Amino acid sequence: MNNKPKYHLFKNTKYALDGLRHALKTENSFKLELLCGVFIVPAIFIVNFENYQQIALLMSAILILIVELLNSALENVVDLVTKDIHPLAKSSKDLGSTAVMFAILLHLTLWVLFLV
Repeated sequence: MNNKPKYHLFKNTKYALDGLRHALKTENSFKLELLCGVFIVPAIFIVNFENYQQIALLMSAILILIVELLNSALENVVDLVTKDIHPLAKSSKDLGSTAVMFAILLHLTLWVLFLV
């Protein structure tokens, strides 16, 4: 017998908004990246970029936020499992941070390529 709850658009949207509220309350890196976005997004449209370049820059900026949220979720799960300093816990958190770093580097690389 499958005990998996059924999909409900409104309930699932509420869960997503709960997650966003939680991130805005507790995740400093997410808040900082969101604040940077307040300046980056208008700059994308102020600078004379082609439409495809604007889309790529917007998508890569959103990717940073997505990866940061996934990293925060990973860190929460690691903290739930253990508060001890364990090599695997450290490695998991470091790998999540590396994913965020690569997303940021991708975004910066696009800026440099499009400006040059």
